[in-house]
Amino acid sequence: MVLDLFSRKVVGWTLDRTLKTSLVSRALQDAIESRRPYGAQLMIHSDRGCQYTSDAFQTTLHSLGITCSMSRTATCYDNAVMERFFWSLKHEWTKFDCFEDIEEAKYRVFKYIETFYNLKRIHQALNSKTHPLKLRKNPFL
Repeated sequence: MVLDLFSRKVVGWTLDRTLKTSLVSRALQDAIESRRPYGAQLMIHSDRGCQYTSDAFQTTLHSLGITCSMSRTATCYDNAVMERFFWSLKHEWTKFDCFEDIEEAKYRVFKYIETFYNLKRIHQALNSKTHPLKLRKNPFL
């Protein structure tokens, strides 16, 4: 998941059976293609998962000119925004669901992100507004 901290919008995501570096690289690429403001300096913050600390991912960040920030070891509070997103996903949408296969899981996550979270979900960090309302106030995004 790549979450825009300003708008709280999910701007890139992928889902698969494993947590490979190529998976997070693809989510990052989707985020850049969909949201990169012209001339903006980007920063990505993550936990210290092996896919984020890998040489391949760090090389990708460097080649794109993206600054890397990482949580301290075993300190979930450093990545609280993403932790909260995953809590919301699990408790608002999939808490009691069992998926038949990975394709069903992808569909359900897509539906949560694209029809609810990115369009309708209200956020305290956005003064109890939704993403589209927040984005209208900043035309440069």
